[in-house]
Amino acid sequence: MDESGDSGRPQPGAGGTDPSAAPDGGKPKRPADPGGGLLMGRPFGVPVYVAPSWFVVAALITWVFGGQLDRVLPELGGARYLVALFFAIAFYASVLVHELAHTVAALRYKLPVRRIQLQFFGGVSEIEKETETPGREFILAFVGPLLSLVLGGVFYGAMRFVEPGTVPGVLIAGLMISNLIVAAFNLLPGLPLDGGRMLRAIVWKITGKPMSGTIAAAWVGRGLAVTVLIGLPLLTHTGVLGSANGDIGGVETVMDALLAAILAGIIWTGAGNSLRMARLREHLPDLRARTLTRRAVPVESATPLSEALRRANEAGARALVVVDGQGHPKGVVREAAIVGVPEHRRPWVAVSGLAQDLTDGMKVPAELAGEALLDRLKATPATEYLVIEETGEIYGVLSTADVERAFVKAMARPES
Repeated sequence: MDESGDSGRPQPGAGGTDPSAAPDGGKPKRPADPGGGLLMGRPFGVPVYVAPSWFVVAALITWVFGGQLDRVLPELGGARYLVALFFAIAFYASVLVHELAHTVAALRYKLPVRRIQLQFFGGVSEIEKETETPGREFILAFVGPLLSLVLGGVFYGAMRFVEPGTVPGVLIAGLMISNLIVAAFNLLPGLPLDGGRMLRAIVWKITGKPMSGTIAAAWVGRGLAVTVLIGLPLLTHTGVLGSANGDIGGVETVMDALLAAILAGIIWTGAGNSLRMARLREHLPDLRARTLTRRAVPVESATPLSEALRRANEAGARALVVVDGQGHPKGVVREAAIVGVPEHRRPWVAVSGLAQDLTDGMKVPAELAGEALLDRLKATPATEYLVIEETGEIYGVLSTADVERAFVKAMARPES
């Protein structure tokens, strides 16, 4: 199953827009590699990971497909499991091609892709930004299933050059069918599937509101989850998807029900996540550097911490900015460092020893807001930032803790 989209949009505490500083040194750390399993490569500069859950499903595919090969090609003996393992790897290579289609389209539209991850039920391309138009959204979603359909056609054509009932014939037929199933499944019109994103784009185009498209596609996705939960075991039991299983209490029936429950859970959860992320994006404009900034007082580097805090209290400020003799900012005193100094030592500790040196990336314009603000913080991780006016004057200090709280508040608001 493919869940490509902007599911990778950073959230506070999720390793994206939660900038953190190095302990004690005050030097900002570079964003960590997104991780997510075994790194397989970086096509187009995007890391591709294989999640640990992939090895579980690869083993399952090997076992199931190996059993089918025993009925079709009994002469293989134990070697059938090597053939089945090759099929599992080839199938996920097809899934990777599907995901790379999304990635190439996203990069074509200058949308950053955090990573591609192959996991239990397929793959996910974590695209960090939303497309600007419903047309681009539709294309970005459609290219994945389109490539799967193309692969299905390629394998269909290849069947003409192999002998049926042989190992190559069985492998190519299996890859053709599996790619067609991947395409058909992902075209179902509900989030988080590609078809859901296509439906979202259509509703967005009609209503002019991306949020309306998300709500419609997410609720259709939830309906699909219920349909899969109830319908898949019934289809299998009645023989629509293969030979009927007369024993409703048999192991195969239990496995079908378990598979349906897992699929339904993934779809339901993905639809809910899409709604939450859309709601967050809707409230992103409310996240403004100016409104989240703490008032600050300028102090020279040799000023004792106790004196600096006294001045801040008198001014009703909650932050300290270290300045030079001409009043130019040099650093921001870290809140965590202040807390770590016992009160009886504060008269003997200079603020310069608690400050984080300013870099250009730590100077944030006061008018910065929404996604642009989050991208700026993400580009230069730190715990505090200096907020400045267009004239270059000090406006105050922005704490990432305040940004996190604003995120949580935005996520808790009712759906529009």
